[in-house]
Amino acid sequence: MASLKEYRSEQLEKIKSLKALGLDLYPAQSLKEADLIDIHKQFDQKQSTDCWLAGRLMSIRQHGQIIFLDLADATARLQLIIRAQSLKQADHKLNQLKYEDLNLLTRGDFINVYGKVIKSQRGEISLDVTQIKILSKVLRPLPLKLEDIEVKRRKPYLNLAINNQEADRFRRRSMFWTQTRQFLNELNFLEMNIPVLEHTTGGAEAQPFKTHMDSLDEDFYLRISHELPLKKLLGGGYEKVYDIGPRFRNEHHSDEHLPEHVAMEFYWAYADWQAGMDLTEKLIRHVAKTTFQTLEFKIANFTIDLSQPWPSKDYGQLIKEYFKIDVFTVELKEVQQILKTHKIEVLKSDNLSACIDKLFKHIRPTLAGPFWLINLPTFMSPLAKQDSQNVQISQRFQLILAGTEACNGFSELNDPIDQLQRMEDQQALRQAGHKEAQMLDIDFIEMLEYGMPPACGLGYSERLFWLLEGVAARDGVLFPHLKREASSTTKEIYPHLFK
Repeated sequence: MASLKEYRSEQLEKIKSLKALGLDLYPAQSLKEADLIDIHKQFDQKQSTDCWLAGRLMSIRQHGQIIFLDLADATARLQLIIRAQSLKQADHKLNQLKYEDLNLLTRGDFINVYGKVIKSQRGEISLDVTQIKILSKVLRPLPLKLEDIEVKRRKPYLNLAINNQEADRFRRRSMFWTQTRQFLNELNFLEMNIPVLEHTTGGAEAQPFKTHMDSLDEDFYLRISHELPLKKLLGGGYEKVYDIGPRFRNEHHSDEHLPEHVAMEFYWAYADWQAGMDLTEKLIRHVAKTTFQTLEFKIANFTIDLSQPWPSKDYGQLIKEYFKIDVFTVELKEVQQILKTHKIEVLKSDNLSACIDKLFKHIRPTLAGPFWLINLPTFMSPLAKQDSQNVQISQRFQLILAGTEACNGFSELNDPIDQLQRMEDQQALRQAGHKEAQMLDIDFIEMLEYGMPPACGLGYSERLFWLLEGVAARDGVLFPHLKREASSTTKEIYPHLFK
């Protein structure tokens, strides 16, 4: 088997030969009058008609004076039949290949073909080709199969070209967000694009990425949440707003988390957490059904049915059942000891809120769901309203699904005095070394002083898609972050780039 460098040299020789014929191997113009799937589905209408098709060459087979090619586009594959006599009128000046030029084609090349839609002698839907042009000539071999996870993640373009099932995954990912938009748009929510760069960043407990803007000579943070800018829009008079886009949390990689990921957050004026919970249940059912055509999922060891009513479970009661403590009266030292007993890491900067959160995250992987987790402590919810009947708990809800948190929402706090005190408490935690505590956004406080209506907010990220798709986080995004690496062959081919 030829090495990659030898293979590439062979392709360079083919390119040299084709250019000597006067052919443009990377033309700007191409023709595509139908998707390949249409040829299959509409064969009765298209039979015996001529059309231009385009795609990638996936295989080459020769039988006597007939060459069979397999063409693939984003929708399907189609057999091409090329007879020697069919290309007799081919003209290099028109960038057309002659029959004797076909040995210069390579699996992986992008080509344009023109011909008649027929069925072969074996009954296979095909194109009887009378013109063929090269649209893009390859230098490296397209693998016959690709199973190496590292290569899949580093070279997603190869993975998508080879593995149709994984290419379909990202069509579903696109559909997941399309259906989220469609559902909200039909309810008159407005998609509002808000900044990614912020002077202060809030809306979640997470360590941000920091950068510098030269034009203003000031430091900025990449947003960790969409929350505060969208709520400022409620203060400006909008009543239903949302944004879908990336957010950034400078934390570890895991099967459930990536430092960069796409998320959606909506904010709905004059609605409370109960209305938001009802809307979210309908939203997630709609998105799941339209994306996956089912509401029943096998996720890890769990069998999940989203069609059934989602019950509510009390946060404090679940903690008490597992750890025999009351989250509203327990002291930090006691929680730290329980964490150590269960071999859960305890950091010096961990406060009571962070430690109790670790307790719940320890039991969460055993919880199947779907259910709504409610009555979270107010001290763990710095942006949520406290319950009017019990100030110890917040009007907050989380969807627990297959052992993880799938979304988070609450009645939004709109009391500027209360919000300032909570933000000052968070700021004190930051100054004490808790890097994930929220920042004090004085502009947000000023907006609340001008007035923001009561509202419900909800957010979910593509973690929900990863769950329903049944994949780890890095396999659920097209370009997962990895340490930079170049192959030894690439370094050998381009030594001047690696001096």
